[in-house]
Amino acid sequence: MNAEITTSTQNSEKSQGYLMRFFKIFIPFFSSGKSTTGFILFLIFLIIAILAPLIAPYSPSAAVYDPNLPPTAGHWFGTTNTGQDLFSQFIYGARNSMIVGFGAGILSTIIGLIFGVIGGYRGGLTDSILGFITNIFLVMPGLALLIVIEAYLKASTPFINGLIIALTGWAWGARVFRSQTMTLAGRDFIAAAKMSGKSPLRIMVTEICPNMMNIIAGNIMFATLGAILAESGLAFLGFEDINSTSWGTMLYWASQNAALLRGAWWWFVPPGLGIGLVGLSLVLMNFAMDQITNPRLKAQKRRNNRGRKAARS
Repeated sequence: MNAEITTSTQNSEKSQGYLMRFFKIFIPFFSSGKSTTGFILFLIFLIIAILAPLIAPYSPSAAVYDPNLPPTAGHWFGTTNTGQDLFSQFIYGARNSMIVGFGAGILSTIIGLIFGVIGGYRGGLTDSILGFITNIFLVMPGLALLIVIEAYLKASTPFINGLIIALTGWAWGARVFRSQTMTLAGRDFIAAAKMSGKSPLRIMVTEICPNMMNIIAGNIMFATLGAILAESGLAFLGFEDINSTSWGTMLYWASQNAALLRGAWWWFVPPGLGIGLVGLSLVLMNFAMDQITNPRLKAQKRRNNRGRKAARS
């Protein structure tokens, strides 16, 4: 009986320890006003995206209300010219934009890592082939390439657009990862890993990638921002299923119905503001990501804290 109690206590302590370490990850987000503001903004949009069906008061596609209503108590963002609730469209648009943005950002970062790390570490013919492919995607005009691909796809969804954006937007990250890998490949700890018998794949995964976490995190942030802007831009230009719900399609319909000329600001301001605030939150959060993943900043912060304690004493 005592052994069972002791085991249960140990398991509880381990769970609490894991939980404390998990929450410590978020401490740097509150280390400055910039990162705190970015984290709060991001958290708000994340909650909106997750709880969209619970937050949205109406169906985003239901055209059963009075058309062209300005913001009222019943319709916080007003209605469209066909009687659809704009607040509900904004909530569901946040979900689609967040999913597309982060999905495309993470996927493009993974592709860039594969090309950059393998090419930078292996060198020789492997680097030449992967570098050649990367350079092809680098010199291609991104927006024009996306428009050409979208022109051959009829009524593509936001998720298909996100996949296309990821598959065409990884090259810049690959160049950065390749450069950093070549810098790390000559370090002493890599030589020690080779002498210990580690395989090249294991060295790339366990030695090189962890030492690039600040660059990887930054690339995910800015790739996500780029993906959200690209998806919204494609939808605004009409290269997306116009019946789908995203911030880009909201701007498309606002443009098609001359909302700006008619003074219907409630139609185009919310989606534009949402895109801007999500982008701002990612940029501000990048300051905290540097402190989490950059060991030099961690050491500098510890030295500053010791200096403050010494000054107080």
